[in-house]
Amino acid sequence: MHIDVVAVILAAGAGSRYAGPGHKLSAELPPTATEGPATVIERSIAHAVGAAIGPVIVVTGAVADIADHIADHIAASGPADALIIRHTPRWALGQMTSLRVGIDAAAELGARAVVVGLGDQPFVTPDAWRRVAGATGAIAVATYAGERGNPVLLDSSVWPLLPTDGDEGARSLMRVRPDLVREVPCTGSSADIDTEEDLRRWQNS
Repeated sequence: MHIDVVAVILAAGAGSRYAGPGHKLSAELPPTATEGPATVIERSIAHAVGAAIGPVIVVTGAVADIADHIADHIAASGPADALIIRHTPRWALGQMTSLRVGIDAAAELGARAVVVGLGDQPFVTPDAWRRVAGATGAIAVATYAGERGNPVLLDSSVWPLLPTDGDEGARSLMRVRPDLVREVPCTGSSADIDTEEDLRRWQNS
């Protein structure tokens, strides 16, 4: 099997800054003008699936049963082969460990690039996923009002250059190799839902 681009959503962390009930990825978001109510992770994944850039790999970790919930939600709203779930028991070693799991899964599909987003960033739009996926170059990063965010495209040529662990993901490579990076202006937001205050801000907006 050969697939050009794969979306990877990292959803493995413990969400320790969130003091509300349950995990932050399971927190409810209100409906919008075009979407019904959904959890944080549901909306994040729905936008990646809706972008239709390729299969979506979701990497889980700290909350094992979130995978079943994700699968049930997507099965009701998208193609059966649109979502691939991978679990990493090594999630506590940092975000890069989870990204490596996603990259390995993409490599199994023969992908030439991954486009990486986070499960706690539900306001990254399908258009942002598409814009970044369509960019040329080794690394492409979404920008919002001039500020870098997610998603980030990583061509397979840079996968060996990435660190093997730690919490920075691809940011350390982007710092030392700015010549590889292309910025892609996007609409929407890559704001994180990290705390109850973050959640209330978006619930009341």
